[in-house]
Amino acid sequence: MRALIQRVTHGRCTVAGKVTGQIAGGLVVLLGVGPQDTAAEATKLAQKIARLRIFGDDAGKMNLSVHDLGGEVLSISQFTLYADTRSGNRPGFSRAAPPVLAEQLYHTFNAALRSEGLTVAEGIFGADMQIDLCNDGPVTIMLDTDEWAQARG
Repeated sequence: MRALIQRVTHGRCTVAGKVTGQIAGGLVVLLGVGPQDTAAEATKLAQKIARLRIFGDDAGKMNLSVHDLGGEVLSISQFTLYADTRSGNRPGFSRAAPPVLAEQLYHTFNAALRSEGLTVAEGIFGADMQIDLCNDGPVTIMLDTDEWAQARG
């Protein structure tokens, strides 16, 4: 599972001209799901993101989490995080999870964020979405649960 996390001052998802999710400030998370990913990984990733200290404290050090600040999360399903660009110029997506599994784990991930006490706005799985955001810092971090497994290995 891959998550591209952006610290933002605001974020909004629009589908067919209608706002589906909007936050005033916090994190925009683009979530990609691989075929071997599990509900346990989705939960662990949500917990990590809720506690990730990437917001400045009074001294300006990254010492606070989105949870500490009472910030919100805009969660967007993003299968293109699994793009394979090793050959040619057109990306392949065979490394992304099948849609049924990806949608299930996307909802599991969002539920896990909510269980951490966060307000979560969402995009619409599989839709053509337009995402507006203002990256704050900018701070953008990639998390990959496959790397966690390799580090333990």
